[in-house]
Amino acid sequence: MAERSTAAVDVADNSGEPPLTAKADQPTADGVAKNPERDTDSDNTQGSGAAEGPGKKASPPELHSGHKLARRYRLEECVTRLDGFSSWRAVDEKLRRAVGVHVLPADHVRARSVLAAARSSALLGDPRFVQVLDAVEENDLVYVVHEWLPDATELSTLLAAGPLEPHDAYQLVSQVSSAMAAAHREGLAHLRLNPNAVLRASTGQWRIRGLAVNAALRGISSDTPQRTDTEAIGALLYAALTQRWPYENDAYGLSGLPKDIGLIAPDQVRAGIHRGLSELAMRALVNDGATASRHEAPCTTPEELVKAIGEMPRIRPPEPAFTAPPEYQRTTYQQGTYGRQAPHPGATQPIAPPPPPLQSRTGKALKWAVSALLIAALGLGSWQLADALMGPSDKSDDTHKGQTTDGGDKNAPKPKPKPIAIQGSQEFIAEGGAQNRGAEPKTYDGDASTYWKTKSFTEGPAIAPYKPGVGVVYDLGSAKQLSTATLDLRYGGDHTTVELYAADSLTPASLDSMTKIGSVTTTGTTAAVKVTKPVKTQYVLVWLTAVPNSGYDATLYASAGWKQAIGEVKFTG
Repeated sequence: MAERSTAAVDVADNSGEPPLTAKADQPTADGVAKNPERDTDSDNTQGSGAAEGPGKKASPPELHSGHKLARRYRLEECVTRLDGFSSWRAVDEKLRRAVGVHVLPADHVRARSVLAAARSSALLGDPRFVQVLDAVEENDLVYVVHEWLPDATELSTLLAAGPLEPHDAYQLVSQVSSAMAAAHREGLAHLRLNPNAVLRASTGQWRIRGLAVNAALRGISSDTPQRTDTEAIGALLYAALTQRWPYENDAYGLSGLPKDIGLIAPDQVRAGIHRGLSELAMRALVNDGATASRHEAPCTTPEELVKAIGEMPRIRPPEPAFTAPPEYQRTTYQQGTYGRQAPHPGATQPIAPPPPPLQSRTGKALKWAVSALLIAALGLGSWQLADALMGPSDKSDDTHKGQTTDGGDKNAPKPKPKPIAIQGSQEFIAEGGAQNRGAEPKTYDGDASTYWKTKSFTEGPAIAPYKPGVGVVYDLGSAKQLSTATLDLRYGGDHTTVELYAADSLTPASLDSMTKIGSVTTTGTTAAVKVTKPVKTQYVLVWLTAVPNSGYDATLYASAGWKQAIGEVKFTG
């Protein structure tokens, strides 16, 4: 699905959304009254010029297609216009790429909070979120520029075709929970997490749009932001499993639950739903102290949700469907007609007469020749048998040289390892911020002078206790039998420790969700990690847990810190 439909609902609200901590008709932190049940602006307002809600002091800016912001961002199409702001698909003429832009008057009641939210979100730099690229106040306008993902499909569109498979739903809740846990550690909340704000890229990665910004545009706040976002993740998982919205009102193209029955578990809505995912959805949805599920305690923060997911058995992707070969087509060749066209049905063919019998003299000669050959063969066999019986018993049998006990030839050349091409990569963030996001492709571009590097640490070689490690997840295109990973490193000296993990996606939920398959420690600039636990996997994490001292910095009169850089990564199978 093109980004047009995803960006169109970037900030539009829906009835039936889970209520926030602020009660109905009670003022939120910014003083604007908020009643979720009355907040019925639909996602169909894109480009409609909907009127502002009551109490708004500013009118939407008068903009049009072709208008330029900062002499750089050319507005192409208005996709949303409501509540005093508008959202556009635009073109960044400087970098020649599509972007999305939110625009509102500088005197809008929420302009300050929108700018602050956009700048805070941009500082996070987490690739699991749609990135804020610019946040500017200029010419009585405030505008926020963000990434535009033309190949992404929002969850609401995916669910229009039916519920997700268990593995897809597991990936959704794993990736979204892990991303939101990282955001909350940096003091950022979403508060507008719904099926229109969650997108699946063509690589299978889930991306979250509108972190902090969507709530600021709508004047939404919460006294318990972690609980609010956790409940929203539970609603996303519920919808992914059941194709139903877990509240009475219909929303996001999904039917709500029947009236007056309350919230029921997903596996009571549809048959065949994964029991563990059903329980997880209930633990996240009912997190106010009530009984969250039949067995487990509620999850009140995204971090608790990540821990609960890590304790679940991994849900593996379904086996690829086997395509039966085409039915065997029997040929119409007949005896004696191979290479020639078969005769038409009913056509008569002349029957060749049988070959004449051998003449009696010729037959006798053939019999004598065969008899002579048999006598010679018997004589040769008898002589070889006698020679074997009379020879020494300890004579080595040259015919067995080079043969192994199992019948194999030990001198036969071993198969050469085959290189495995890397199809994609993504930095894995287990804790804290990114190291060098965007530089991952430099580790397999064929140029050892370009590299992905870590940040500098004041102590080493072990990275802990700063974080458990740093590294990159690589996509091998399909499940491969991996044997070795070879790394060209930039710094030697103190030891570098490299570990390999088999992951289930390009953005795994946590380190605990992966399987360790090998490790090595080296003091040089080359690390060859052999796989000690054979497994077929499509995704491999190269994980650094110790990095060397990078040397003395003359400008600082001190050590340049402990860090490492990966120039090239090569996998063989």
